[in-house]
Parts: sequence; structure tokens; C-alpha cells
Amino acid sequence: MRLLEIGRIVKPHGLKGSMKVLSFLDGDRTLKIIHEVYIGKEAARAVPFRVKAAEPLNRAFSLTLEGIEGAEQAAPLLGFSVWIPADRLEKLPDGEYYWWQIIGLEVRSEEGQSLGFIEEILPTGSNDVYVCRGGEREILLPAIADVIREIDTEKGFVTVRILEGL
Repeated sequence: MRLLEIGRIVKPHGLKGSMKVLSFLDGDRTLKIIHEVYIGKEAARAVPFRVKAAEPLNRAFSLTLEGIEGAEQAAPLLGFSVWIPADRLEKLPDGEYYWWQIIGLEVRSEEGQSLGFIEEILPTGSNDVYVCRGGEREILLPAIADVIREIDTEKGFVTVRILEGL
């Protein structure tokens, strides 16, 4: 099972065991569908917990777990990551992808030349920018149709058209 990190516990939230989680989610939709999360420093060692409540806060969310009844029980979890199974995320429309589906894909030119791998995605006001690194070079690729020609998550690559100036 592939686990995705959706946030990091930053502090207790109230006295009854709720925790404030710095959110890595794009919006609040996912909070409505999570009934179980995994808590741990890394996915491989994360421990499952049933969710009693998950409520949006500004750029964060409040998380209340079964078995965590007070701030003293929540304190040891500070700094830990919150994970959910990837298959719990809602299916996106065709042509839309979660970042975790794109990061790590090989980048190829339209001629088939390997340019490197997408290592990071930068959100900007108008469109995301894919950071492609290969050897010593870094290419910033705006996620627009003129540049990103194809994304094939099954085969593990992105085909790009390099515009003048990139």
C-alpha cells in the first residue's frame, strides 16, 4: 500500500487531544473522506489511527484521533507526519494529476531525448512549474499545453516541447 504524506503535526489544538496539522493538501476535499490515517516519521513505520474528526483551519487542519484523549497523549506525536493510502484520494478528471504522480517521472523531448527527471513542482499564480534535473542542469518547465505535450504515468515519462528561452 502506497502512503502519501498529507501533513505534519505541529502542535496540540485544545485540551481534548486534537492536534493542529500543517496541511500539504490542495484544498479541504480530502478531509471529508478520511476515516483512518497513519502517523509516523516515515511511511514504512507509520501506525494506523481511526479519525474522530478532521476540520479545516487556515493552511492547516485540526485532527482528532481515537485513543488520543488529551494534550499529554498528543504531545509525543508532535513533528510526526500524517499519511493516507493513495487509493483513498478521489479520482481526478482525465488530464489532471496529483503532484505525487508527476514527481519522479522521466522528462523526454519530443525527439525522445532524455532531459532528466521531475524532482519538484513549484506552484505559481497562473500555472505550476515542473523542475527537471538531469546531471548538472536544471530546466524549469511551465505546466502549460505548449510545453507539456504528454504525461504517461503508466510508462513513467513526460514528453515536453522546449520553447525558446527555457
